[in-house]
Amino acid sequence: MSFVMIIQLLIVLLALYVGSRYGSLALGAISGIGLAILVLGFGMKPGNPPTDVIYIIIAAVTCAGIMQAAGGMDWLIQLAERLLRKHPEHITFLAPLCTFFLTVLVGTGHVVYTLMPIICDIALKKGIRPERPCAVASIASQVGITCSPIAAAVASFVIISNDNGFDVNNLQVIAITIPACLCGLMAAALCSYKRGKDLDKDPQFQARLANPQMREYMYGETASLLDKEVDKHAKSSVYIFLGALLVIVLFSFFQIIGHDIRPEVATGKFAADGTELTKPIGMNIIIQIVMITAAAFMIIFSKASPKKAIAGPVWQSGMVAVVAIYGIAWLADTYFSNYLPQMQSGLEGIVNNYPWTIALAFFAVSVLINSQGAVVVAMLPLAYSLGIPGPILLGVLPSVYGYFFIPNYPSDIATVNFDRSGTTVIGKYLLNHSFMMPGLVSVIVSTIVGTILTSLFY
Repeated sequence: MSFVMIIQLLIVLLALYVGSRYGSLALGAISGIGLAILVLGFGMKPGNPPTDVIYIIIAAVTCAGIMQAAGGMDWLIQLAERLLRKHPEHITFLAPLCTFFLTVLVGTGHVVYTLMPIICDIALKKGIRPERPCAVASIASQVGITCSPIAAAVASFVIISNDNGFDVNNLQVIAITIPACLCGLMAAALCSYKRGKDLDKDPQFQARLANPQMREYMYGETASLLDKEVDKHAKSSVYIFLGALLVIVLFSFFQIIGHDIRPEVATGKFAADGTELTKPIGMNIIIQIVMITAAAFMIIFSKASPKKAIAGPVWQSGMVAVVAIYGIAWLADTYFSNYLPQMQSGLEGIVNNYPWTIALAFFAVSVLINSQGAVVVAMLPLAYSLGIPGPILLGVLPSVYGYFFIPNYPSDIATVNFDRSGTTVIGKYLLNHSFMMPGLVSVIVSTIVGTILTSLFY
């Protein structure tokens, strides 16, 4: 590794670190500074921005944002709340399942903010230490990203894998990640079941309880959406959204069974006999078409307001993700593509003997950049170029979630604030926080189970 190569790598890492400190749009924008230094300062050949992935994110987030504007998200939250309030004694296991499947449905973990106060409230009123379900539920809301057929991480994995000779579709990816991640989450929930002191034995909680004002703050209000009226338009938006997901899954299913129903298009190339060659439309195009069409149906039939969608948290957080992935992935591709031969020779021995170690790289990069989609786009091409087989990369896909390690992600910070009992905390030493244990347990178990599953089926 040359001195210049090290300096340029430090520039990449510094851009990612500074961007993560500012958060939000800064992740993508400050990556642009690193890109400018590499290309304009060092004269490196610019890489390729991940346009296909960005288009999928825009389409999926637009559809989910329109559903939220129609009130469909409130209905989903109500259904989850009914389940939790019916079985409050099992909330440590049911809460992460609810947040997980909400993320799987809509492709982003930012839909759970309305549900988190409800989880805290139910646990507190039942006498369960809120840290137990709250921390693992926050983790679950992000774990679901690699299990959603419309999430950026899954779409990116499929596109990049197909370009590198691993023929896999969205349904095949989530057929591995969903069972793997559910095993990881249930392991994390089991470890959280008796975590910390019970409320009646916790001196810090009892001291808060002794203060009348604090007691009123903790127990005086009930967080709930059950009294919110959900009209037929809200429900129809959910049905349209689920129908769109079903269409996408069906296209992938027919690919698997050998009856590809995707339309054929001309390639511009000709066979020896003069016949023009065709190929099926890529799943990335189909996802975009289906999602945009579903969004239009919601506007027409579910009376969803586009202005309200744009102002909603789902659409806004999705657009932030677009900018972040745009800048981060372009910066990473520029660096890695220019030094690919050196990396291949330097890492060849490790990769050949221990290909699973790429999971450690995925996790480490995720700690820095706070985006699973960006990790896939930035690191997966490098992994394939190092000769790591596609099935192994599919097995370790859950390891792209590592940004719980430093507790600065919005869902974790929000969960701490939602927990009125004060048991969900960011520790004095930063890393001793409520999300560390369930996060590590979930990712480690999910990655191990995913690797086992791919070894059995591929």
